[in-house]
Amino acid sequence: MNSGTCLCGDITWAVDGDFSMLVNCHCSICRKVHGSAYATFAAAPIDTFRWTAGEEKIRMYKSSEQGKRPFCPRCGSSVAAIMGDIAFMPAGNLDGHIGRPVDSHIFVGSKADWFEITDNAQQIEAYPPDYDVPPTERAKRPPGTDGMVGGSCDCGKVSYEYAPPAQKMGICHCSRCRKARSAAFSTQVFVPIDSFRWISGEDNVDHYRVPDSRYFVSSFCSDCGSPAAKKFEDFSMVMLPAGSLDQDPGIRPQAHIYVASKAPWFDITDDLPQFNEMPPQ
Repeated sequence: MNSGTCLCGDITWAVDGDFSMLVNCHCSICRKVHGSAYATFAAAPIDTFRWTAGEEKIRMYKSSEQGKRPFCPRCGSSVAAIMGDIAFMPAGNLDGHIGRPVDSHIFVGSKADWFEITDNAQQIEAYPPDYDVPPTERAKRPPGTDGMVGGSCDCGKVSYEYAPPAQKMGICHCSRCRKARSAAFSTQVFVPIDSFRWISGEDNVDHYRVPDSRYFVSSFCSDCGSPAAKKFEDFSMVMLPAGSLDQDPGIRPQAHIYVASKAPWFDITDDLPQFNEMPPQ
């Protein structure tokens, strides 16, 4: 059996059989909704899937004519979605081994400018050939000011921008980031607080603070669940989910952190520095 939960634990589910698919999606909607380089989905037959708590709490966001995105309204995590006789689950929220390698990368024609695919999984430009649904993409939203890098949630109610250059960019594999982003890892861009400004929707951003953490906060659009920027006044810094950015941030990931906690089904295949926890100061 494998189980999955949102970050706060209000919504949980279980799978009593094998997974039939594991795929990385690089489409613009997945990047927005998950705030990372891509989303990873595991699939299983519906007769092996069951909700174990919180199904009635799920908030649904209609991301396209074909798709609905369920998420937890308390912590912002994406949760399992039922499509016909298949249950699709964000792999970042699963707690155990999935038992199969990644089958493919899809929508690689839309992948983030700042991310390079370095594994050997099959790459598909859009949907797989046997998936008879017209693709839907988000147009890049322009920043509010020339020369700025803009970011936004998927529904567009929350938007912001910063003046480059960014300070740093990192990939985090800790279990909290995987649950919050519902992805294999989170990718964050850090900018000085005085280079950042909200364009719209600051009041539409909800925040969930993990009870036993001093700093970890999941910030997300209350309407669509997309991760959003978070100010850390104590550090004069703003942390932005890289998947939310509408322009090239002008920086690339510099390291993997908390790799001792990485998902058991994910292999790091690039040559970036790796740190078991935080890098030494």
